[in-house]
Amino acid sequence: MTPAISQRTHIPRAHRVVVKIGSSSLTRADGRLNVPALRKLVDVLAEEVLAGKQIVLVTSGSIAAGFMPLGLDRRPNDIATSQAAAAVGQSSLMATYTDAFGAYDITVGQVLMTAADTVRRSRYRHAHQVFERLLELGAVPIVNENDALATSELRFGDNDRLAALVAQLVGADAMFLLTDVDGLYDAPPSQPGAKRIPVVEKMSDVAGVQVTGRGSAFGTGGMITKLQSAEMATVTGIPVVLTRAQDVAPALRGEDVGTLFVPTNGRRTRRKVWLEHAAQMTGRLVVDDGAVRALRDRGASLLAAGIRQVIGDFAAGDPVEIVSLEGELVAHGLIAYDSNELPGMLGRTTNEMVAELGEDYGRSIVHRDDLIIVRNTVTDVVTGSGLPIAD
Repeated sequence: MTPAISQRTHIPRAHRVVVKIGSSSLTRADGRLNVPALRKLVDVLAEEVLAGKQIVLVTSGSIAAGFMPLGLDRRPNDIATSQAAAAVGQSSLMATYTDAFGAYDITVGQVLMTAADTVRRSRYRHAHQVFERLLELGAVPIVNENDALATSELRFGDNDRLAALVAQLVGADAMFLLTDVDGLYDAPPSQPGAKRIPVVEKMSDVAGVQVTGRGSAFGTGGMITKLQSAEMATVTGIPVVLTRAQDVAPALRGEDVGTLFVPTNGRRTRRKVWLEHAAQMTGRLVVDDGAVRALRDRGASLLAAGIRQVIGDFAAGDPVEIVSLEGELVAHGLIAYDSNELPGMLGRTTNEMVAELGEDYGRSIVHRDDLIIVRNTVTDVVTGSGLPIAD
């Protein structure tokens, strides 16, 4: 048995599985919904459900399925038109899935999500309960980002990240990212001599790999977002297989197709995974060297005394990035104050603020429970861009 196969022996035993299918695999060259491709996917997944597996399907394609019926010749760039296309396309997409699964007497349930559903505790609990009940009743949850209503300030941006967050939310045993490329390669697949990487045991192993940052003309993701998604899942203990949509059946059987990302030993909480990888940053706090050391070395909360500059307009509870005086990204965190409250607090000790402003100002600016130190990201590893994963 080859090492790649031996690493995959547990995949067929996965009981609860998240499968993500991208727009490039569900649309034709002209942008219309590829119904035969969708039905082929459903044929495979339905067999798994009938064999006793629980499947959660994260699907792209609503905007791509909607812009052609609206008379648009390409995917819209503005938010309003994209949301209109999603509203039209989502109904068509779900009708096709309902019909395809219905041929196997399998019921589906539509779950439209926004990023807020995965970070706000009450909404997270509600989403978890909905998924659990659907699965208990034998239905297949079909998940998409709520593109018709999601705002630019709080959205996933692509369904690769959404799939990883859903996989953690439902406690998936495995996740499959289906695309139009048959795995991760050590060079662009079109380049002569490029070889598929069958197994990635840790994300640092992909150092030097050249990948693109965007997908097809009808999708939003690229290989970078899939690597980000794989990292988000594996750090929470979930193995990930990246492969072509047409190889989903052998992938589910544990055969050597695509690329397997092996889960890491340590696990992070859902909240901190979202904060590091998926949250839309609304502002920036520039901190001094002492604050950087306190955050990184001592796991401390961020206090006003260490902040030198506030950039952006945000409200208490919003995600912000924390950077050093040199502009190096240090952490992401959920801010405890509105941006207009902070200028008068900068550089002051907690005791000074309590004495002058009252006990309510004894809170840290970003509590350590709401803060994640940002490590070298997949984006850094594969492109050297130095950009954080969060958009």
